[in-house]
Amino acid sequence: MKNAYLPLSLLLTGLLSAPAVAQTTPPAGARPAGTPGQAPAAKPILPQTSQGAGRLTGIILDATTKKPVEYATVALLPLAGTTPIDGTVCDDRGRFTLKGLAAGAYRVQVSFLGYTARTQNVTITDGATDLGTLTLESSAQKLGEVTVTGERDVVETKPDRIVYNADKDITNSGGTAADVLRKVPLVNVDPDGNVELRGTSNVRVLINNKPSGIVASSVADAMKQIPADQIKSVEVITTPSAKYDAEGTGGIINIILKKNNLEGLNGSVGLAGGTRSSNGNATLNYRKGKVGLSSSVSGFAFYSPNRSELRRYLPLTAGGEALSLMQTGSGNTIGGGGFGRLSLDYDPAKYHNLTLSLQGNLFRNSGDQSLYNNSIFPVQQEFLRDFDRKFHTQSYDLSGSYTRTFEQKRREWSVLAQHTRNRNNQEYALDQFNNTGFGLGPETGVDYREQSLNLAKNLETTLQTDYVQPFSETATLETGAKAILRRVSSDYDVSEDQTGNGPLIRSNTRSNVFDYDQDVLSAYGTYGFNLSKKVSTRIGARAENTRIDGRFAQQLSENSGLKQNYTNVLPNVSLSYQPQNPKKPGQTVRLAYSTRIQRPQIFYLNPFRNTTDTLNVSYGNPELRPELTHSFELNYTTFIKGSVVNISTYARRTNKAIESYRFVDEFGVNNQTFRNIGRNATYGVSLFTSVKPIPKWDVSGNVNVYYVSLKSPALGFNNDGVMYNLNLNSSYKFEKGLSLQFFGGLNSPRVQLQGKQAAWTFYSVGLRKNLLKDKADLTLNADNFLTATRNLSIELNSPGQFRQESNNYIYLRGVRLAFNYRFGKTTTQPQKRRRSIQNDDTKQGESTGQGQQ
Repeated sequence: MKNAYLPLSLLLTGLLSAPAVAQTTPPAGARPAGTPGQAPAAKPILPQTSQGAGRLTGIILDATTKKPVEYATVALLPLAGTTPIDGTVCDDRGRFTLKGLAAGAYRVQVSFLGYTARTQNVTITDGATDLGTLTLESSAQKLGEVTVTGERDVVETKPDRIVYNADKDITNSGGTAADVLRKVPLVNVDPDGNVELRGTSNVRVLINNKPSGIVASSVADAMKQIPADQIKSVEVITTPSAKYDAEGTGGIINIILKKNNLEGLNGSVGLAGGTRSSNGNATLNYRKGKVGLSSSVSGFAFYSPNRSELRRYLPLTAGGEALSLMQTGSGNTIGGGGFGRLSLDYDPAKYHNLTLSLQGNLFRNSGDQSLYNNSIFPVQQEFLRDFDRKFHTQSYDLSGSYTRTFEQKRREWSVLAQHTRNRNNQEYALDQFNNTGFGLGPETGVDYREQSLNLAKNLETTLQTDYVQPFSETATLETGAKAILRRVSSDYDVSEDQTGNGPLIRSNTRSNVFDYDQDVLSAYGTYGFNLSKKVSTRIGARAENTRIDGRFAQQLSENSGLKQNYTNVLPNVSLSYQPQNPKKPGQTVRLAYSTRIQRPQIFYLNPFRNTTDTLNVSYGNPELRPELTHSFELNYTTFIKGSVVNISTYARRTNKAIESYRFVDEFGVNNQTFRNIGRNATYGVSLFTSVKPIPKWDVSGNVNVYYVSLKSPALGFNNDGVMYNLNLNSSYKFEKGLSLQFFGGLNSPRVQLQGKQAAWTFYSVGLRKNLLKDKADLTLNADNFLTATRNLSIELNSPGQFRQESNNYIYLRGVRLAFNYRFGKTTTQPQKRRRSIQNDDTKQGESTGQGQQ
């Protein structure tokens, strides 16, 4: 143990040096035989006949693909008899090690679900015995025309994350990333497309372990752009280690896109048509020897009608309240765009890898809206506003990396760089009609006109280096250093015509340019080691220095600029315990704590006032400070007769929380902005299970129940309540390539600082038929087909100020038919270890319909 504790002294040194340090030793413990990729099982306690100085090592690979068989079971047997002497499971690279063995002759048995077990004799010496590479053959069996073989489950649990395998869920076919995220355990996506993880929107969404310009302005809009057919899986990391940027207090959602790993030329094409959206996508890939090229392109279009109702009440001085405002609105939104990516992998020599990738997107939407306003109190006015709005965004990400591995296992050094650019335009034009006694008399004509253009830019450059140094089989030190340089700007221009029939004149009081520079320099260190055979731990910390400079081209006041400079040291620790009960294999208990920071993104900072609805305006706050959150989690995983059960209890406490704040001014206008005014405490428990009642039927489900307490001492507001969400995913495989899948989810009403949002449900059914010798498939999906709309109603209550009820009817019922065809060779190459940029460090905005960009 002395050697294990010695590197602790290097941890603080690693934080202050460059390169400071990286990630991650596979957790101690192991997966039981089961579906490939399931969470690890503990090493079982086996009867020991003798002890010695012998060591046995080896690597288990798939005989066809030559890829590692993750978490295959390895048992050491006597030459005669079936009672194991010792045993373990492989790590995620197919490697295994057995220690403390007496010299002699034995048998080694390797097994895993979906493969034929392999047994061979071995002679162990007092030193190290290496079996080299052992291969397992697939146990596929032909029953008539049906091929049965081992497959990944739709949902898997791993030591530090839950993985949703989107490519195994047929109800995703022809959909978008938003459809996929709705089915991921612990994740909520409301009907507007806003994403939450365990009840908080403070979540970082990555694409292939990297930040992307596609999500720079709005996660909700970004999720409409990525076709579901290009998503391989989604990883949910609720307690990220110190190697990740310290942002994202709720955790990280990592979307893994499908990647070519096949020798030769191959690809796919897909088309989907539906009542709500349609899309097409194609991939073309080529790999030969040391060089691999991957490419994909997609296009989509969608159509979305909407209607809304709103009533606002203001208090009376004599007591009670009076109806202040009635609104009704209706409109349509159409949009579309494209998404493409191109990547190159090159292995110039053994232990060396270079990657270069480029991805970009275009997104457009436009809509017309008619909004009738009847303002009764405090000012009587009745008018109609017709407006057209347009939103255009485009972005690209250019990244490259160099990874150097070594003959020593797990030792690795990498250098990465990424440049991201996001540019979006939000504009509108409106005509206002005054009409007292609306609907009874003729329109008096246009008496007010307004036009606005908001150009927002986000330029981001990232440099990163990481190093992993193993000291033993169970002790590893990781360090890293990183620089994120952001240049953000918002140029907003408003022009008005107060008469309705004159020229548009620029409003100097409502127009400006806001520039915002943010530099984050960080270094981290993590040391993982075993305290005993049953207990492993990881201790780490991340130091981050943030420098902010914000300024207006036209000074709003003497002190309207913004300068901040602060440093945070954020600790992170986890402790894992494997009871190693032979009667209940696979049990793992994990306790984790972390301190995380949440910096506001431009959505929250942009001071542009969105006044398309003059009685309900929204704008950001450039003076926001970051949030600090303390997170705790206790997680228990076990396997019962092939079924996985995962239970987690968690707690989060955030001070100076960034909360949406609404108030009604003296003119009866509802202002929505953001302030550091909240204390947010969340305490919850979640349960996930996956079962297979019969071989052809898979069922998985998730329940998450949590209590939220929101307090704002500055405003005298507080609100609390119990919330929950649950979902169920079930699939059944029939004969002759026919399969059926169902997904359903229920979300309780949402507690907010000044009110609550109504509950909502979501469900879909998909039927798929494999065609052309499994090279193609045809899928029919139906979403929310029992009702045409969902009412995302919101009740706001600010005692002594106002009360408001709103109904927003969103059309979610849809049917789509999707066809996919795959072509080319199917010889798989073994995967290389590669690193990628992970900027999981800013609080994200919501849907563009709710505010500024």
